[in-house]
Amino acid sequence: MKLLLTTLHAKYSHASLALPCLAAGCSGIPGLNMTIREYTVNEPREQLLRLIMAEAPALVAFSCYIWNIEKTLRIAADIKGIAPETMILLGGPEASFGVFELMHDNPAIDFVIKGEGEAVFTRLVRLVADCGACPDGSLLYELPNLFFRNGTDIVSGPLDRSHLELDSIPSPFQAGLVDLSRPLVYYETSRGCPFSCAFCLSSLEGQVRSFSMPRIEEDLRFLMERPVPRIKLVDRTFNYDIKRALQIWRFILAHNRVSHFHFEIAADLLTDEAIELLRQVPDKTFRFEIGVQSASSDVLASAGRTSDLGRLFSIIRRLRAETSVELHLDLVAGLPGEDYAGFLSSLQAVASLNPHEIQVEPLKVLKGSPMREIANRNDYRFSNSPPYTVLRNPWLSYGDICRIETVGRLLDLFYNHGGFVTALAERSHHEQLALLFDRMAVEAGDTPLTALTTLRRYELFYRLARTGDSATDELLADALLYDFCGTEMPRPGKLPEFVAQREAEFSWPGGKEEGHSGRVRRFRCTFRRDYRVQPWRDQLTDVVFNYSR
Repeated sequence: MKLLLTTLHAKYSHASLALPCLAAGCSGIPGLNMTIREYTVNEPREQLLRLIMAEAPALVAFSCYIWNIEKTLRIAADIKGIAPETMILLGGPEASFGVFELMHDNPAIDFVIKGEGEAVFTRLVRLVADCGACPDGSLLYELPNLFFRNGTDIVSGPLDRSHLELDSIPSPFQAGLVDLSRPLVYYETSRGCPFSCAFCLSSLEGQVRSFSMPRIEEDLRFLMERPVPRIKLVDRTFNYDIKRALQIWRFILAHNRVSHFHFEIAADLLTDEAIELLRQVPDKTFRFEIGVQSASSDVLASAGRTSDLGRLFSIIRRLRAETSVELHLDLVAGLPGEDYAGFLSSLQAVASLNPHEIQVEPLKVLKGSPMREIANRNDYRFSNSPPYTVLRNPWLSYGDICRIETVGRLLDLFYNHGGFVTALAERSHHEQLALLFDRMAVEAGDTPLTALTTLRRYELFYRLARTGDSATDELLADALLYDFCGTEMPRPGKLPEFVAQREAEFSWPGGKEEGHSGRVRRFRCTFRRDYRVQPWRDQLTDVVFNYSR
């Protein structure tokens, strides 16, 4: 029997961990021919359909998330139209809630596995392989958390909330089932979350469970020896047990060569011992994603989030000042009780911590999450289609939500990817970062914020950030030019529009470009300040930038 495990990623750089974990349990089933294929939502549906049908699968298993469920369902319907005998199975978080409705509305779906799926998936695949076709309903009733069709009825096996012993899942890495050639590889050391945040599905998983330390060390050693460039741990709160976290971090520091690690942590759970260890982490090795979500304790409490904000902010400041760990801080807009002014206050509180990245996302009212009940009680309106983004609530209008989304995109353009440090610092002398990005969002309106060249990004920043005061805007343009020179060489006759009138002040000591073979190697400019020192000196400063070929 041919089994195809597949999913549609949001980006090519992403790699599946769920599919290799499912496949690892099926190795050795007699008569099973198993293939993993990973695609993206950006590929044309017709092309995806051709690729899937070329595999000639008897059973197709889709891993479903908010970013791919709609396209997955359309492809599943097409598969059934072409080959009605092909069995189709869905699993993953977006298929685990409202299952009867999902299967009723999508008759192409034969099976759905709810929740943690490795054990029941292996049993189902074994049954299908033994039968050579879709098993009789009487054989499926014993499989827990499996939904299936029995004639015209949609039925399920016993619903079981117990959890797997994680070490019972064979390592997909040791089995060679994970594509290590991708830029990013996912890894998990635990499942579950100790917190009960209403907006997160992890709050439903209950007790946190960990793989054993020997298993974790075996897998990490395998990945670091390959070596995998970027490893993202998908644990919802990696440091829920600080002793366990320290043991894993020490193992990584002892054996890592070039890999970069991403952890999602609760900063307020870090101890002095943890900070002391993290001081030893080399630059560009650890990245912490920290969900602040809001700077209001009352807002967090309304969404079931428990956090000591004072300690949280204090620990983040220490991480920034004392370690080389990269810090990515998250905010969620649309939580109960937080209006637009409250959002800006939260953004400014996070910005004051000087993290490497700030991510702002409007609330997603996920299927199955406690936030659905809160939203219904509080007259929320949110999209009925994935990703279920909030549209308005009693504290935020739809216009507010749109403005917050624009602020998030501008942060990504101008703050998170770097290249605007001097210009942002110059503006910080006049206004808070949150107010700056709010003002820029208003100015941006419906301006397209994608597919911008480097030059256009800098020109857009100036257009959005300028104030109309000539003296202030001249200093902004000067600082912005300094940033631009650190990113890309200014070209004669093709200067950013905010300094085009100053071309007579500039020189290219290597000579101007001639034909296709000549290249400018150096650029000289006199700046209004010396930006190379802290604090800046208010004096004319001649700077020569050197650019390699």
